[in-house]
Amino acid sequence: MICLTRPECPYPEALVKKDYKHPLNKKALRKSTSGKCMYCESRMEHNSFSHVEHIKPKSKFPELEFVWDNLGFSCEWCNTNKSDKFDEAIPFINPYNENPEDHIVFFDHLVYPKNGSIRGEYTKNELKLNRSGLLDDRIKRIEDIKKMIIAASNVANESLRNQMIEELKTEAESDKEYSAMVKSILITEGIL
Repeated sequence: MICLTRPECPYPEALVKKDYKHPLNKKALRKSTSGKCMYCESRMEHNSFSHVEHIKPKSKFPELEFVWDNLGFSCEWCNTNKSDKFDEAIPFINPYNENPEDHIVFFDHLVYPKNGSIRGEYTKNELKLNRSGLLDDRIKRIEDIKKMIIAASNVANESLRNQMIEELKTEAESDKEYSAMVKSILITEGIL
């Protein structure tokens, strides 16, 4: 999970007409996440169908059903796992309003709460951020990144090695799948 910037609503009239799934608005939310789930960072095309997510569930907060600041872009798995759960005392991490790195951290392919963050633990558990299929995808991503690290370290030419390291750094950019995890690996390896 990474920090996201909420775009301006491109078609507010749709919300007034009680259409929170309007294609223009959904496209803007999708673009804000680079086509990834706002929670697990899986690319939608690889993982599941995309959903316009209600950060605070519409079943408990009907007044927020058509409010732009309450909408996000998530995968079917995270949206289903979250369902209509919401606890005011322990709200889910909202990557549009806060930095998820304050609450969760990666160790290899697993998500853990940071410094005992209750919200990190709650979000991880309820959204099942360490679910089986997601772990399999993350492990494959780590294997690819580690191959790139080994390849760069084995290159004798310093200029070429530096180019390869710069390429590795781009793998942690926000538009890449599982960028928070990759960033963590690159920090551990002393590359970032």
